[in-house]
Amino acid sequence: MRRILVVDDDPNICDLLKMYLEKEGFNVRIAGDGGTALQEFAKAVPDLILLDVMLPVLDGWGVLTRVRETSRVPVIMLTAKGETFDKINGLNMGADDYVVKPFSSEELLLRIEAHLRRHKANLAYAKATQREGSNKTGNLEIFFNRYEVYLRGKKIDLTAKEFEILALLASNPGQAFTRGQIYEHIWGRNSNVDESSITVFMRKIREKIEDNPSQPKYLLTVWRVGYKFAERV
Repeated sequence: MRRILVVDDDPNICDLLKMYLEKEGFNVRIAGDGGTALQEFAKAVPDLILLDVMLPVLDGWGVLTRVRETSRVPVIMLTAKGETFDKINGLNMGADDYVVKPFSSEELLLRIEAHLRRHKANLAYAKATQREGSNKTGNLEIFFNRYEVYLRGKKIDLTAKEFEILALLASNPGQAFTRGQIYEHIWGRNSNVDESSITVFMRKIREKIEDNPSQPKYLLTVWRVGYKFAERV
């Protein structure tokens, strides 16, 4: 039975989600604060997390950061804050989707099922095409299976999503990807991410790996198409 951890400090939302999801065949665990959420995460090893942002003890961003230190489990943020900045912040920190309250239970279920399918497919793909090497271009070295990037031997701190975007392009050097292709590969077709946010991610990655972000050597813009990773520098 698939396991879902619901993290929200509103007992009514927790009860409704638990009743609805259990009816759909899920095993549901509840946590009302960030500290309990981390305990339940370690104990229950859920297949997906529904995570509120505004939580006592430790907020949703803190929980997400701790979860991403050890796991790629799908995380859907549930929050009343629907501004674009908040969405980009959550996705940049490693969330897989962002659902604004109030939400439709039917739509939420569709998103849960989509992310569970995609996560299962990603695990199968990773197992079938497991990378043990790295991409070294110029002074930049990317270790795919370790989620690590080094520039001139110094480790660069990228968020999980930043790394996944960079790894997608670097594993196919010279191949141009549209924003839509990047979006679909990283977040999935049914995600609630605006394709324009890809531009923001590219800017943030360039600020970390390029000597001159306005004149990039590694992450190149392909005019009227999208982006590609340089074949050589």
